Amino acid sequence: QVQLVESGGGLVQAGGSLRLSCAASGSIFSINVMRWYRQAPGKQRELVARITTGNSTNYLDSVKGRFTISRDNAKNTVYLQMNSLRPEDTAVYYCNVDIIPIALVTSFTYWGQGTQVTVSS
Repeated sequence: QVQLVESGGGLVQAGGSLRLSCAASGSIFSINVMRWYRQAPGKQRELVARITTGNSTNYLDSVKGRFTISRDNAKNTVYLQMNSLRPEDTAVYYCNVDIIPIALVTSFTYWGQGTQVTVSS
């Protein structure tokens, strides 16, 4: 069984910073692409950032230059460093990870439980 546990959300003033973490645990053979999504009230969930096994990254246009995604393969953890936060960044943030469990050859996509990020103006 595989679990993703997120941490690091909270309330911050505009211009502030937060760092989200998402740690994968359980029967993991390998981890492939790791992603962060967010969903604001009344809006669709959107992809914020992704990082491949080779550390290639992609970002939502509105967060480029402010957010940085990174991963620590030894800890099975993905991070999202968020700087210069804006009220429009307020959302529930979810990690999303492609994992091949031990004894299986198929990759599955797992979701974290979500963590609330609120940016006040």
